[in-house]
Amino acid sequence: MPSKLPAVTTGETIWIDGGEFAMGSDRFYPDEGPIRRVAVDDFRIDRDPVTNARFAEFVAATSYVTEAENAPDPEMYPGAPPENLVPGALVFSMPPGPVRLDDFTQWWAWTPGADWRHPTGPESSLESLDDHPVVHVSYGDARAYCEWTGLSLPTEAEWEFAARGGLDGAVFTWGDEDPQETEPVANTWQGGFPFQNTEVDGWTRTSPVGTYPPNGYGLHDMAGNVWEWTEDWYTAARGSGEPSCCAPSNPRGGTRDGSFDRHQPEIAIPRKVVKGGSHLCTPQYCYRYRPAARQPQMIDTAMSHLGFRCVRREGGAV
Repeated sequence: MPSKLPAVTTGETIWIDGGEFAMGSDRFYPDEGPIRRVAVDDFRIDRDPVTNARFAEFVAATSYVTEAENAPDPEMYPGAPPENLVPGALVFSMPPGPVRLDDFTQWWAWTPGADWRHPTGPESSLESLDDHPVVHVSYGDARAYCEWTGLSLPTEAEWEFAARGGLDGAVFTWGDEDPQETEPVANTWQGGFPFQNTEVDGWTRTSPVGTYPPNGYGLHDMAGNVWEWTEDWYTAARGSGEPSCCAPSNPRGGTRDGSFDRHQPEIAIPRKVVKGGSHLCTPQYCYRYRPAARQPQMIDTAMSHLGFRCVRREGGAV
């Protein structure tokens, strides 16, 4: 592919020729539909999720402090116990046996002292993890890094178009068949979730970027490993599937006010769309290591399976 823009991050970027594609899916979760034709302009995107080593360069150059390293604002979390209003983040914690899959608190633990430098808690470190995706980054943290590099977070449409790698309408980044339980091509969960990981893919948590084959555009980890932030506000209602004269160009998501979780009205924190699934995704729960898959995430959230990558656009901001 021709290189029309210089790479400006500390990692390699890949040029993506824009075009039309079928965005979404009608086969899995309701908020992925309806399928609709949309178009995106040319852009560059990081080949890999931003790694710990790359994020460390940013922090060293700017003295940036992530949200997980600051205590939460008590006014934003009414009723939260005082012991939780300290710097920390959510860390996956494997339970000893089967649990109900409708209660995520059985495998997520608020962990004081967990942050990007200490991914599983205050006693952990980044030793041997330089080439793993950085985690415990909020939306604001991810955006700050991208702005430091002169880049931006991708829109949901840009991210999905890039993830498909030219396979318009395919279920996965690699095609329509799912080999993850026997011959994995991405870092996802194998075994009984969340209490047993057979590690057929070699990993229980994150894996080094580039461990698995790239998609058709040369991009790694567009499925599994870590969820990735996008710039779009979350909305469950995503336009019409009715045919029109032309595909919408560079579509955007909902509004900030429309992104709040109506099931938690007491928590007034807006939500962005995250994409790609993570190493915790499985057909048993969160079958979302697919380009069309999406999930809402509160913008202040820091979790041990949440990262990002950046884009640069030919024509400026969308």
